[in-house]
Amino acid sequence: MPSEETAAPTGPDYAIEKQLTDAGAVRVAGVDEVGRGAWAGPVVVCAAVTDLSAPPPGLTDSKMLTPRRRTAIAGALEGWLVAYAFGAASPEEIDEAGMTEALRRSAVRALEALPERPDAVILDGKHNFLGERVASAGRPWPVRTEIKADLRSVSVAAASVLAKVHRDTLMAGLGHEEYAFAANAGYPSPVHQEALRRLGPTPHHRLSWSYLDDLPQWRHLRRHRPEIEGQLSLL
Repeated sequence: MPSEETAAPTGPDYAIEKQLTDAGAVRVAGVDEVGRGAWAGPVVVCAAVTDLSAPPPGLTDSKMLTPRRRTAIAGALEGWLVAYAFGAASPEEIDEAGMTEALRRSAVRALEALPERPDAVILDGKHNFLGERVASAGRPWPVRTEIKADLRSVSVAAASVLAKVHRDTLMAGLGHEEYAFAANAGYPSPVHQEALRRLGPTPHHRLSWSYLDDLPQWRHLRRHRPEIEGQLSLL
């Protein structure tokens, strides 16, 4: 991981956004998620819109930044972006509907919370988890999927940083100090796993996750969902 003073070797740019604006889009929203692989807490999506001006120095994929640097860049982004908004899906929604649908709901909530409707959306990754259900619900945002967009697109990198800082703050506020959510954000760190073995899941845990199969005393809490048509394997 880079030091706190070191940016990624090559930062994101506006090549993808400019392709979309050249094709007629006025407002382009970069969209990224965080919390997909966690055992506890919501999945969070951020949608971010820029004016195509130079971004704050050091902006890159949130995973390339230390927590301190990430928080500093998030603070700069909040005043620099034209607009940004968050959407989330709870552990209960994830258990009920599966991760693909949870991501879809979160992204729709974030996009609908923007003050102005975007003309196009850039999604990080190769899967369009917004999918056909968005179009059938009357929200046919043109979607561009791009692998490693959080490293290549300014809009998506901004969404990546804001989503991570926002979710980390939410997780730190949940309490349950034995699980160390403030340090691991609900991901399976050794401290988190040991607390689960001793104390079992909290109300913030995802009960359809397979980690419960490895905890005999808590296995009875596992929720099994029927297979959902169109569900992507995203873990």
